[in-house]
Amino acid sequence: MSTDEAVAANLRTWDERVPHHVVAYGAEAFADDPGALRAQTEVGLLAPHLPGGSIAGLDVVHLQCHIGTDTIGLARHGARVVGTDLSGPAVEAARALARRAGVDASFALCRNEDAPDVLGRRFDVVVTSVGVLCWLDDLTTWARAVHRLLRPAGVFLVHDAHPMLSALQEGRSDGLLVLGEPYFASSGPRRWDDGLTYATDAPMQHNTTYVWPHDLAEIFGAVLGAGLHVEAFHEHRSMPWAALPGMVETERGFELPPGSAECPLMFSIVARS
Repeated sequence: MSTDEAVAANLRTWDERVPHHVVAYGAEAFADDPGALRAQTEVGLLAPHLPGGSIAGLDVVHLQCHIGTDTIGLARHGARVVGTDLSGPAVEAARALARRAGVDASFALCRNEDAPDVLGRRFDVVVTSVGVLCWLDDLTTWARAVHRLLRPAGVFLVHDAHPMLSALQEGRSDGLLVLGEPYFASSGPRRWDDGLTYATDAPMQHNTTYVWPHDLAEIFGAVLGAGLHVEAFHEHRSMPWAALPGMVETERGFELPPGSAECPLMFSIVARS
């Protein structure tokens, strides 16, 4: 299967997931509550690299924003935000939620590589976060688009699942962390035919998706090769969802249980143009 065919298959599944995710994420209730925040982790990771330690008043673009809940969260932290996504239904849902929330957030339908031309301007901050890189086959094009979107000395954050997590064998109940999938990006895309969206148990008509593994060397190589300068890199012990059996929920998110084997669950890179 060609990359274009794989992306088209993914897009069909994402289009179909939108109404289910609006419900599963409690998106309308979130939009109705002015005090409800999202993207706190991302805002915290960015803070040491921003003027005055705040995203407030800055122009931000949020790539692969899906239905826009985190985009609205960034707006509630005071940013002027534009979200972009490949899915038309997702962008329409995001626009409806932003109107409902009454925040300074707009949305554009485009691929990452087209965002600089579609948006036609540059930003203080570019954010891409949680469950995004695996849907991209080419990180070089992605990183170059990020660089084009940034103003001079602008700041970029990527916060996503750690490549090591993606290589672990799923479904184990013995508490062991065992490599069950290729770690390195050269292994090519993986095909999934589970027929469900991760957020609900609703069966999907379009049940085939393709994801691309990206090792840390590839991710850093793309960021540095695009002309960005890395200012911070962190590996995190907590994550926003229970990706492995036996994970425990803490105030920081989901973590491996005390005394068990450890591995990084998320990573973050902050870079500057």
